[in-house]
Amino acid sequence: MFELRRLRLLHELAQRGTLAAVAEALSYSPSTISQQLAQLERDAGVPLLVPEGRRVRLTEHGAALAAHAARALEADEQIRAELEALQPGIAPVRVAVLQTAARTVMPAALTLLAERAPRLRVELAEVPPEEGLFELAARGFDLAIAEQYPGLTREHRSGLERRTLGTDPIRIATAGGAAAGADADRAGAAADRAGAGARGGRVELSMLADRAWVMEPRGTAAREWAVQQCRAAGFEPDVRFELADLAAHVQLIAAGHAVGLLPDLLWAGRRPQADGIALTDLPGSPVREIFTAERRGATPRPGIRLVREAIAEAFARPATLNA
Repeated sequence: MFELRRLRLLHELAQRGTLAAVAEALSYSPSTISQQLAQLERDAGVPLLVPEGRRVRLTEHGAALAAHAARALEADEQIRAELEALQPGIAPVRVAVLQTAARTVMPAALTLLAERAPRLRVELAEVPPEEGLFELAARGFDLAIAEQYPGLTREHRSGLERRTLGTDPIRIATAGGAAAGADADRAGAAADRAGAGARGGRVELSMLADRAWVMEPRGTAAREWAVQQCRAAGFEPDVRFELADLAAHVQLIAAGHAVGLLPDLLWAGRRPQADGIALTDLPGSPVREIFTAERRGATPRPGIRLVREAIAEAFARPATLNA
């Protein structure tokens, strides 16, 4: 008889690749993970792991048992869903949220849930979409809110079901308050050099070629997409500020220290001008897709359904709920 908790460790190892990654994800020590997997190997009576440098690799038996472990975990989830249907709220719903949704959508969604399901416990973690989707597939979360940028493909993980919430326009952000004059002077000078006409007109992306930029960290879809837009406009951006916190982007841009590309969802319920930001449409008016994702095996859980529906409603009218 295999214990489900040990099968989960093997499943996690198959997903994450190293004992250290499994230990970090589950808040265990690596030695504890090794001991539990050694016991699972004794229970199986066949080798499940072989050393490979500083890592371990699943044997053929190990890979087969890991596949069975995934099915056992799905069955466990289905059983828990049926129990929760009889008594909603007995299990917390863990949600991975991208930053803009954490700031604007989730407070409104939680207000709706407090009215509709006051006993339901919702746990939030703000994580990059790439990490959130991986952790969702690895059962670290029950639901994720993520993004898809135009022209960039994101891996479609088997076993995850996406539901589109809507679209979110992305615009050029420059200083709109006291620092706006300096930005206008720079943009006008750039336009003159390019033969683009007089000062005071529309800000084009190419006019910002000599400006300092603030962008999200390397490896994120937002960073890759923003760099692509600049290259399409004929220049390599001077990314002087690399920050994950979009509130810091706003502060740097408003002070005239940088320019950037910001999504509209950041402003839900308030005016960007109040934060000292001027927004200009990009060519083609691009939008990113915002979606929720959940494991297909987890779909029947009433708590997950309630949270997903509240998120969809909050996204559809964020300005009303967050004003």
